[in-house]
Amino acid sequence: MSPSASSARWSVLIAALLFGTGGAAIKGTALAPIQVAGFRSAVAVVALVLFIPAARRGFGVDLVPASLAYAVTLVTFVSATKLTTSAAAIFLQSTAPLWVVVLSPALLGERFDRREAPYLAAAAFALGLVFFGSQSPAATAPEPQLGNAIALVSGLSFALILITFRRLARTDPAHDRSIPAAVLGNALAFFACLPFALPVERVVPRDMLAVCYLGAVQVGLSYFFLGRGLRLVPAFQASLLLLLEPVVNPVLTWLVHGERPGALALLGGAMLIAVLVVHSRATAARS
Repeated sequence: MSPSASSARWSVLIAALLFGTGGAAIKGTALAPIQVAGFRSAVAVVALVLFIPAARRGFGVDLVPASLAYAVTLVTFVSATKLTTSAAAIFLQSTAPLWVVVLSPALLGERFDRREAPYLAAAAFALGLVFFGSQSPAATAPEPQLGNAIALVSGLSFALILITFRRLARTDPAHDRSIPAAVLGNALAFFACLPFALPVERVVPRDMLAVCYLGAVQVGLSYFFLGRGLRLVPAFQASLLLLLEPVVNPVLTWLVHGERPGALALLGGAMLIAVLVVHSRATAARS
């Protein structure tokens, strides 16, 4: 593997690690899901514009599909995390590889490598275990069935992010268009949530710190690394690399909030992690 390809894969993995801190931070706020999603996106817009020069230019109509997918993912993931366990929300969002396989031929023109089929089948089985193993309500997961359904929608929209970011990177390799797309997507999420987020009846410093962290680091910085990685990493490989996120997300939520996923959900998550490790090694060997 060339140094540039290796660096791109590391960028995607760093993004996955930062994404994984979201569950604990989201569950640590007393704000409603729509408030967390909207205010997080407002902070993310400011952070991206202030600290990343590429976020201040490159806007165009071609960013609309990526920005819409981005906005939907932001809102649905927060909602799912508030309603079901962090593990279920993130594992079910990880259906992205399944959606990428279905949509990439039409949207990217990237042919599916038959050698990926066993990994895809294993991921599908593992995600089924997660879905059916996350049905019991708990203090930190009051409506798991609704949350699971929203998490599946989040998986579809996240796959569309990977596909549309990849398409932007291929059509304009000299410029990172993912950053202005992220700015526009966060702005869309903020304005879509704002009418339902007001008024804010009560907010404490912990809520403010959590929202600022989520916007500046968990969203802003993570998508900066993701955009860099997608310049050289194909969408399907990137979606599997991002399955590292479920390693961090439920562990942090368990350590911070004591939330324990069901046995089937943990088994499914362990299978997803195994798929990630084996697939990454096989991809590196082929390269």
